[in-house]
Amino acid sequence: MLKMNNITKTFNSGTVDERVALDHMDLTLQDGDFVTVIGGNGAGKSTMQNAICGTWQPDEGSIELDGVNVSSLPEYKRARYLGRVYQDPMMGTSAGMEIEENLALAERRGRHHTLRPGIRRRQVGDREDYRRRLRELGLGLEDRLTTKVGTLSGGQRQALTLLMATLQKPKLLLLDEHTAALDPQTAQRVMDITDRLVRENHLTALMITHNMRDAIHYGNRLLMLHNGRIVLDISGEEKARLTVADLMDMFRKVSGREYDNDRTLLA
Repeated sequence: MLKMNNITKTFNSGTVDERVALDHMDLTLQDGDFVTVIGGNGAGKSTMQNAICGTWQPDEGSIELDGVNVSSLPEYKRARYLGRVYQDPMMGTSAGMEIEENLALAERRGRHHTLRPGIRRRQVGDREDYRRRLRELGLGLEDRLTTKVGTLSGGQRQALTLLMATLQKPKLLLLDEHTAALDPQTAQRVMDITDRLVRENHLTALMITHNMRDAIHYGNRLLMLHNGRIVLDISGEEKARLTVADLMDMFRKVSGREYDNDRTLLA
C-alpha cells in the first residue's frame, strides 16, 4: 500500500543550520497494516509523513501509494489517496460550518467539482447516514447535525476529523500525534474510535505517537526513528511481548540518551 524507497531530505543544505531530516529511508506498508511510530524530537517522524503527503519534494528517492508512483505529484493531487489527522483538533474541520456541512465536504473529497453549489440541503437519506456514523462515535453528535463545529470540544472535533478522514476510505490514513492535545480520558476515547475505524474499514494506517503504551497496545507493527532512520521495526509476537521499559532501553541503546519517562522521551 505504501513504498518509500531511499527517501532523503536535508534542510538548509550548505548552511551552518544544515540538518539531515531523512537519511535514505526505506519503508513498505502492506494493505491493512496499522503501524505506530515513535522517536525523539527531530527523529524525522513528521518529516516522513510530510514526504508522503507531498508537502515538499525529497532530495532523493521515490514514493508509491497503492502501486502508483506519486513522487512527482503535488500535495493536492496526493490528497485523493490520503486521510490525515493532525495534533491540533482545529486543523481538520471548518469551525464556521455545521457538522453536516463538514461531513458533506469530506464526502466529496477527490470527486470532480463543478460550478454548482458545493453544499446543498441534505436529503433525508444523507442525514440518516450521517446520524448513523456519528452515533457510532458515542459522543452524542448524531442529533447535532446543524451545530457549528467551532462550538464542539477538542475531543469531539478530533473524533469528527477522524470520521471525515476515513469517510472515503483512503489508501493510507496518517495520524500525527492526534491525541497529544487532549486530556487523558478524552485521548483514550479518541484512540478507541481510531482503532475501531481502522479495523472495521480495513484501513492502512501510520500513527505517530508520543505515548509508548499506545505504540505498544495499538497496531500490528511498531517503528522507532532516530536521526532520520528507522532503527527498530517490530511486529508479531515480538511486539506483543514489548513493555515500556523495553522500549526505553532500546532507545537508550540507539541514542545513548537517558530519560525518566516516555512523555519526556517523546514530548
